[in-house]
Amino acid sequence: MTFINKNNHQKIIVPDHGSEKIGFGLLNKIIKKDLGITREEFLELL
Repeated sequence: MTFINKNNHQKIIVPDHGSEKIGFGLLNKIIKKDLGITREEFLELL
């Protein structure tokens, strides 16, 4: 999945490795620090 950071318009790519799951910590870091949005905002995008 590809997202755009709403603050600096940076493209953020969230990896998808088929059967592998992204750990909660990594996903939380991507949502908060890289995308600059809340968990709720992220869930609305899905």
